[in-house]
Amino acid sequence: MTWMRWAPAMEQALYDPDRGFYRRPEGPAGHFRTSVHASARFARAVARLLLEVDAALGRPEELALVDVGAGRGELLTGVMAELPGEVLARLRPYGVELAERPAGLSSTALWTDRPPRGVTGLLFANEWLDNVPLDAGEVDEDGVLRYVEVDTATGAERLGGPVSAADAAWAGRWWPVGESGDRVEFGGPRDAAWAGAVAGLERGLAVAVDYGHTAGRRPPFGTYTGFRDGREVAPVPDGSCDVTAHVALDAVAVPALHSLWTTQREALRALGVSGERPPLALASTDPAGYLRALGGAGEGAELTDPSGLGGFGWLVQAVHMSVPESLESLPGWQTLGP
Repeated sequence: MTWMRWAPAMEQALYDPDRGFYRRPEGPAGHFRTSVHASARFARAVARLLLEVDAALGRPEELALVDVGAGRGELLTGVMAELPGEVLARLRPYGVELAERPAGLSSTALWTDRPPRGVTGLLFANEWLDNVPLDAGEVDEDGVLRYVEVDTATGAERLGGPVSAADAAWAGRWWPVGESGDRVEFGGPRDAAWAGAVAGLERGLAVAVDYGHTAGRRPPFGTYTGFRDGREVAPVPDGSCDVTAHVALDAVAVPALHSLWTTQREALRALGVSGERPPLALASTDPAGYLRALGGAGEGAELTDPSGLGGFGWLVQAVHMSVPESLESLPGWQTLGP
């Protein structure tokens, strides 16, 4: 048995150069579907958002599209396919990913292992933060908050040493625990990762899309889980499966920015994605068009299903720019304190 805290175990299982899950040749799409894989409508919605960001920024000479956790470049490719030529001529796409550059990606796209600095445009992180490694803690019988350790071969857990002052402070601020058996997932590394990515924007919009929760709705038993071959499995950190944990989206938000927390359902509907079925009369006047519209409605319904992909959280933060028109009417915008 090899016992480790969850953060180093996740780091090794996901990103080890020799056997990490995200280094595997089949990529994430070989094991699970994200919104990007579910429908081209998702990339189309992100493209619309990018065009609105472009307009709000005054159509800068160079417009960045930064895809953080880019996988095999599917979102970048999909968004670029939806853009008019004038915008493409100004676009600087970035894929931020540890895996090797995928074959077939546009030659204009930069492939990098860290978010760029000093750019203007849209930074979009779809299911990235849930794979940023983090530790867990649990309150023992004496009321002491201790780290949870995991056996990297079996996924079995045990309690380790007391948590650091920094993690205890994070828990006290964002995820208070006190009773024996109470569990917390320390989000400090994710907060830092998101702040670092957003700091690269001179002006623009930053969007994080992920499994998430906010204060008052923390999961009492933790959220580590695994995915392999299209199925949810036990989160054994041995490199054979994805290992993920939900994101404390309110803790992640960078202070002093105009910010919104919403659901994917509401965000995509604002960006024109709908699961509404076409009128039946279309079937008699344009049968092929009706079938296309029906298929599109099914994809839209999947993307916005509140019990599925539509239940994902969207954290949207504006950096030295006005809110894009489509998102402006969504309730809940606020400027966070320092």
